Amino acid sequence: MPVKARNWQILGTVAVLLLAAGGYYIWKQLDGSGLPEGIASGNGRIEAVEIDVSTKAAGRIRDILANEGDFVEAGQVLARMDTVQLEARRRQAEAQLQRATVSIDTAKSLVTQRQAERRTAVAVIAQREAQLDVAERKLTRSDQLIKTNAISQQTLDDDRASEKGAKAAVSAAEAQLAASEAAIGSAKAQVIDAEAAVEAARAEIESITADIDDSTLKSPRAGRVQYRVAQPGEVLSAGGRVLNLIDLGDVYMTFFLPTAQAGRVAIGADVRLVLDAAPQYVIPAKATFVADVAQFTPKTVETQEERQKLMFRVKAQIPPALLHKYIQQVKTGLPGMAYVRLDPKAEWPASLSGTLVQ
Repeated sequence: MPVKARNWQILGTVAVLLLAAGGYYIWKQLDGSGLPEGIASGNGRIEAVEIDVSTKAAGRIRDILANEGDFVEAGQVLARMDTVQLEARRRQAEAQLQRATVSIDTAKSLVTQRQAERRTAVAVIAQREAQLDVAERKLTRSDQLIKTNAISQQTLDDDRASEKGAKAAVSAAEAQLAASEAAIGSAKAQVIDAEAAVEAARAEIESITADIDDSTLKSPRAGRVQYRVAQPGEVLSAGGRVLNLIDLGDVYMTFFLPTAQAGRVAIGADVRLVLDAAPQYVIPAKATFVADVAQFTPKTVETQEERQKLMFRVKAQIPPALLHKYIQQVKTGLPGMAYVRLDPKAEWPASLSGTLVQ
């Protein structure tokens, strides 16, 4: 082989070796994954908090006012339950309230009557005591006069009978007073009972009204209807699901990292999300959760190498303000990649720092 050709062959071999060495160095610098040192990545899927719109009490669905895929605002009416029986119960409770209110007035009138009877009984006692005093004085005089035969024995006997009759009249009047006081206590108890009946009727009305209000199912948050679980006309038990919503203000991506990388993820670390459906956009996020238990492992974990195979779940939360800005475009279930900065000083590669969604 000519010397010149041999020299070119040697130079070519050296160039290939240099390129291979350079490629190996770059591969090592990028941690074998095409990413700089301090950046880790994992596959994930966009998820959101799911909310079930359910019935509080058993009943029949009258109307459903939202369809799958509809965007709904917080407080928007989504469905109505049949309330015919509840409204009938409320009318019954209102009638009981009126009856109890009238009973209060009746009971108070009875108290007034019993108090008047008591005053009469007190007056009768005073009258009977006055009569007793007269009878006792007359008997005392008769006892003195009989000794001198100034009066007859019959007169003395009559005065004694009058004195005993006056005492009996006083006792009867006192018994009447006691009966009047007992009647007053009973009438006052009836007032308290009637007032309690009024409060019970009002509480029943409030409870039924709350059930009627709860029969109008409203969206607890802004979101999108994912499923219609039931249909109008169906009878559901208490807690029966009618609709399933996704809360578009609480959207995140879940991905998995091995032990060595998961252990370096700080809560609040910067994350970049790239969705398969829109790879030209980079979505900023924050790491808000790192599982404390591995999600999947080998059958046995006995060596350090096997421990490195443990995979931990990481959650990257998208900022609520950003979600609110693009809420009509937010969709769940989209797959993509999550890139997390393990080292705060690590620089994002150009592919993750370009078209950043803001």
